[in-house]
Amino acid sequence: MLDVIETASQHLDAAQILRKAKRMQADIDRVTVYRTLSLLKRHGLVDELDLMHVKGEGHYYERRPDRDHVHITCLRCASVVEFESNLLERIKKQVGSDCNFHVLITRLEIGGYCRRCRTGHTDNSGPSGHS
Repeated sequence: MLDVIETASQHLDAAQILRKAKRMQADIDRVTVYRTLSLLKRHGLVDELDLMHVKGEGHYYERRPDRDHVHITCLRCASVVEFESNLLERIKKQVGSDCNFHVLITRLEIGGYCRRCRTGHTDNSGPSGHS
């Protein structure tokens, strides 16, 4: 399943992981996928994301990156861009210093509208028409 997650061109939910994993191993089932995802999360190999819940309450999975990044999600078309910046590293250091806190995990999501979806968009409503 780690191979499925690593080779995907986008973030996958558990159902998508199951479909792709079945192509590699036909006898894999939903319970195995969820147990394996739980194990991979517990061992720090994958991260579970909600990606602004743009497609309902779904959770998505990605291989834990070597460097933290920001997920920028379009609230209209649900496209996701990963953004890395030294600023995030500086914020983590400042949080650690100012709050006497050892940062292990950083998750930051930004929601808005991509260049394609901004055209003609004038209100602040989300994908369901409300903020």
